[in-house]
Amino acid sequence: MTYLAPRQGLFAIIILISFFLQTLLLVISTDQQLTKIREQKGQQMVAQLIDEARLSLENKDRVSLSVIANRYTSEQDVARILIKDNNDELLVPVGNAPMQQGDTIEQMATKGDAVIGSVALTLKDISKGEIITMQWPFVIGSLILHLFLWLLYGYVARPTKEQINALSRDIQDLHRERYLQSGQLAYGRGANESYSTENHTAESHTGDSESGTSDVNNLAANNSDKDAADIAAHNQVKKPISTAGIHDEVNAYLRGQQQASNATSDTESVDPVSSTQHPSDGSDIDKSVPSGNRSSSTENLAASTDSASMNKFTSSASKLSATRTFDTVQVQIMFHDEFNMLERLAPEMRMPYLALCTQLLNQALTELLQQPLLLGVSAMNEPRFDESGAYAVLKADNSHAKVALAGVMLGKLYLMLNKIIHDKHIELSRFALPAKAGVSDDAQSDAMKQLLKSVGKKEQMLILLPNAGLKQIGNYVQVQSLKRPTTVYERECAIFDGANDSMIQRLAEVRNAVLMTGNEEE
Repeated sequence: MTYLAPRQGLFAIIILISFFLQTLLLVISTDQQLTKIREQKGQQMVAQLIDEARLSLENKDRVSLSVIANRYTSEQDVARILIKDNNDELLVPVGNAPMQQGDTIEQMATKGDAVIGSVALTLKDISKGEIITMQWPFVIGSLILHLFLWLLYGYVARPTKEQINALSRDIQDLHRERYLQSGQLAYGRGANESYSTENHTAESHTGDSESGTSDVNNLAANNSDKDAADIAAHNQVKKPISTAGIHDEVNAYLRGQQQASNATSDTESVDPVSSTQHPSDGSDIDKSVPSGNRSSSTENLAASTDSASMNKFTSSASKLSATRTFDTVQVQIMFHDEFNMLERLAPEMRMPYLALCTQLLNQALTELLQQPLLLGVSAMNEPRFDESGAYAVLKADNSHAKVALAGVMLGKLYLMLNKIIHDKHIELSRFALPAKAGVSDDAQSDAMKQLLKSVGKKEQMLILLPNAGLKQIGNYVQVQSLKRPTTVYERECAIFDGANDSMIQRLAEVRNAVLMTGNEEE
């Protein structure tokens, strides 16, 4: 018979409370994260809307303002947009749900020092049901986990046979004490001795039955028939509680265990002799073969297995070999665009921005390759920026050219230039995006592209080069490994962590030269 675990219902209530608390904490944390992200997104959208609508707002062109504002109300998070002039008069009210409540972000639109109007953008409230719907895999997984814990507790915590036997003995002792106190049953001095032998237990059980029967007869003679029948039924119910059957099973189980242990010890004592006198067929075959031949065949089999495994490993991991040769380096530059703002940007603003980035990169490449340190390195393409970024390919014309160092210097130089341009554009309330860079050889260009998308952060440069490339840059820059890598490429990848004073000084000079060139052209 299978028994349930103790207090399994109470444990189920605790598991249910734990599940609800975990779900509540998930909703609260997700709500805070989404609120923070939406605020940042709303501020960027308001700044971009003011930049696009400045001319129309100055002329109070309601049609143009409506067209511009309707592009932003198509966003799922935007509930309402209000555009007012400098006299606080409403020009354009647009929105899918004007009466819906939410956080409102308001910002003044200025032209120089004059205020030409204001823009108020209302974001929709975050629904708790949407959060749970969005996090349904976690909620269902948590529910399954808690249910599994409850089932595991029911299986592990259920009582064993030893515990059940001990509990049955305690119950029998309790019943015996109650009978002795009431005077209905008397076991005599041999009550404790009945546990020693099987025969004595059976005799005491027989005596208990006879004494119980005689007590019932006496009571039946003195009382009415109804009372006698009730007492007889009570005695019949109490009669199966006797310990004879239980002790019979216990004694039989102990005898079986003792016989099994004796048989095991006898077998162990005979096995060494039998194994010595009667060897198996496999040992006969092994003895018939000389030991030298056995060892040589084993070594040949191990050598063939090792060579096969090494060939398989070499063919599958040739691209990951740290000793691979290379003569070209690819520098990939991507925008750190978390909210895909570049795609939503109007073409008349996006194209000039991409042209500016392309001009900076080409000027940086031209100025950098004029450095005496990078003699023998040439550019194989003219990089151009699009929505996905840009890439430059550098080639070593001779064996002494430091093409890996040139790639790292180009990536860091552009990050320095982009940082200046980004800060200046934000200061002027114009659109700009931070950037991230990656340097790798041609064999790892696709892997570097995936690494930039998955683990790359803004203003960060990733390096994925073989040992020869790392040796080229080792005397000039410092790198560090990725924390908690999950793939082979993440384990091989390194992060630019700094450079020596001479390298920083050289990059600063090239950066100033690029900026001065841009000012002269303007």
